[in-house]
Amino acid sequence: MASFPLYYHPLYSDGLDRTARFPVDRYRLLAQRLKKMDTSGQITVKEPRLATREEILLVHDELYVENFLNGSLGEKEVRRIGLRPWKKEIIPRTLRLVGGALEGLDDVLTGIPLAGNMAGGTHHAFRREGSGYCIFNDLAVCAESALVRPGIARILILDLDVHQGDGTAEIFTGDKRVFTVSLHAENNFPFRKKKSDLDIGFENGTGDEEYLKVLDGVLDDLSSENFDLVLFQAGVDGLESDALGLLTLSREGMRERNKKVFDWRRKIDRPLLVFMGGGYAKPIDDTVDAFCDLFVAAAKESC
Repeated sequence: MASFPLYYHPLYSDGLDRTARFPVDRYRLLAQRLKKMDTSGQITVKEPRLATREEILLVHDELYVENFLNGSLGEKEVRRIGLRPWKKEIIPRTLRLVGGALEGLDDVLTGIPLAGNMAGGTHHAFRREGSGYCIFNDLAVCAESALVRPGIARILILDLDVHQGDGTAEIFTGDKRVFTVSLHAENNFPFRKKKSDLDIGFENGTGDEEYLKVLDGVLDDLSSENFDLVLFQAGVDGLESDALGLLTLSREGMRERNKKVFDWRRKIDRPLLVFMGGGYAKPIDDTVDAFCDLFVAAAKESC
């Protein structure tokens, strides 16, 4: 029986300063929780490699990349990204984060139906700058990497984070090879939205029933398209307890969201890579629970 490959490195938590305005511990807590839960061995946790400079440059401006790798970004650039104060470990952390996504990509392009990265989904990063806790756009790097592979002509980026994937949308504006979809809270960050190929913004307080009904319609419409690969940004910051959310999805609603996406993937029979996305619930256990549900469901689907 095949297992679900899921990439994780301690730097996902340890590469961030503990005083940052960000739930630094969520990666470590999630890894610990999954290890205890996965008694049947459905998940294989793997250590990600470092993404290379050349892979990052498939998407990002050379000066921006060099300044980040050399630790010479300006204060304004660092402030826009957040995650301050920065530790020197943020550089290898970021490269591991993108490397984990790229290794998951290799898995799904060599016959494994689903793989995942226990971080990432950094959809606010633009070509020349980072934003909103995002430094390099791992979704875009994976898409560009996949498009040079045999048999990959068109990719769907399905972004169900509560925040619009503005960086991803702008990077692929006018690129017919990549179809970008974002379902998000209309009144949430980013406050200046970019234009995805399909944007659906929900009003504050939208709950399970309306959200899942809309998702059903979107997936039905996407069934008529022809995609060779699906990149799923699976943020759980739509939870009612999320500090940065504005929607009121329940844990059960989030589980149903994931099930609908995985059922749809099986129907179209295409490989799918899971990116973790956002989650800022108070208490943090709500975020960890929802991500556990996500990866356990992906593992069951993969097996």
